[in-house]
Amino acid sequence: MEATVSADLTSVEFETVIGLEVHAQLLTESKAFAPVSNKFGKAPNTNVTPLCLGHPGTLPVLNENLVNFIVKMGLATNCQIAPKSIFARKNYFYPDMPKGYQISQFDKPICHDGYIDIKLEDGSDKRIRIMRIHMEEDAGKSIHDQDPYNSLIDLNRSGTPLIEIVTHPDLSSPYETFAYLTKIKQIVQYLEICDGNMEEGSLRCDANISIRPVGETKLGTRTELKNMNSFRNVERALIYEIDRQQHVVRSGGKVIQQTLLWDANKMETRQMRSKEEAHDYRYFPEPDIPPVIVTDEMLAELRASLPELPAVRTERFQTELGLSEMDAVSLTDTRYMADYFEAVYSVVGNAKAVANMVISEVRRVLNEQSQDIRDFSISPERLGALIKLKESNTISSSAMQAVFNAMLTDERDAETIAKELNLIQVSDTSFLEPMVEEVIDQNPDKVKAYLGGKVGLMGFFVGQVMKASQGKANPKMVNDMVLQKINEHNA
Repeated sequence: MEATVSADLTSVEFETVIGLEVHAQLLTESKAFAPVSNKFGKAPNTNVTPLCLGHPGTLPVLNENLVNFIVKMGLATNCQIAPKSIFARKNYFYPDMPKGYQISQFDKPICHDGYIDIKLEDGSDKRIRIMRIHMEEDAGKSIHDQDPYNSLIDLNRSGTPLIEIVTHPDLSSPYETFAYLTKIKQIVQYLEICDGNMEEGSLRCDANISIRPVGETKLGTRTELKNMNSFRNVERALIYEIDRQQHVVRSGGKVIQQTLLWDANKMETRQMRSKEEAHDYRYFPEPDIPPVIVTDEMLAELRASLPELPAVRTERFQTELGLSEMDAVSLTDTRYMADYFEAVYSVVGNAKAVANMVISEVRRVLNEQSQDIRDFSISPERLGALIKLKESNTISSSAMQAVFNAMLTDERDAETIAKELNLIQVSDTSFLEPMVEEVIDQNPDKVKAYLGGKVGLMGFFVGQVMKASQGKANPKMVNDMVLQKINEHNA
């Protein structure tokens, strides 16, 4: 398809309707139905069993954590949890799926009728309804770029446990889609059931897109968009497809129902296949796996194990700790960042001071080093001790920066480093008083001007004392002492 200009997302002629299907690979130790490692990154075709290879006579055994993880996700997204659900066989052939079918759920999913709220650009909330969340297994992987003549098959991914999260067609723009996906990624990471890495394929998104005249209630013909491997590509692909459909309709044509692949290199879509309907898969109940039963006791236990979810934590950081919405959202971006912040706060007791340090300096280092907060070299206790030195005016702001930079590679405590670097501020009045006296005595004209209303000269007096002390003086104490001495001279 030819590349087109960006979509008219503010069109008064058309409105966009988007529904999403998000697949999340689960962080279980073993696969969905086979006792073999689920670890990513192993050598090709090493995480396999006869079941993964589709050998006759092999029987699947349900991984208990697959059920536990999906129920947690259902609870976290306000879903109803079915007390009884069943697996089904979804029959279709791909070279990387030796069985010829995928074990999934069809008409009786385990989670249904949920929702999450997203924040729109104007600050208002919008509720996105979740139709269902169901369990299934992943297929293997076909590799087309390592052999000039053949496609290669890696079955390590075959049987990896997945959950599929299906929305109603409630999204109406790429921005809303981005906000929804960000929320889903955040939730699965908080629950520690998926790492949310789109680049590695552990979080994948397919989008169903249609347009219709503004005011129309009937849905238009939709296309399904696949192969979007980053949040940025999701946004780009949606903008492209919305524009393509608008162009087709404005030119007098009709949108054709089809599955499209996004080509991130050419920044365009290409046709993959005409859209299958559900009956093409010849679903029927999986005969080798019994129904999944979720008891009230199991449900209560899993509900009690849920962590404080990001929306609740963000609200608490604002109401209880007095942080701004912007700071609270930033600090709760990931569960581990929020945990780190709270651990530092427990040492310092000043939420704003900790937030400033974590958001500005800690995030700067993490971004520069492409590092996760869990691997950060400064523990919460050490960072808290550094911030307390600044809060007690033992060191200055610039000294705190210098000590922080040193602590990145020096495991000693902040005070030891500050002393070695000669950065401890002097708060001894007997040491400072002669310097204050000398500055005032040597500048009678400026003292007179200050008393005459030029209060900005206070900075001059403090600066002279700081210079005399070689930067060691506590500026706040110097300020107070200068003011006292000037008043005494004027008395």
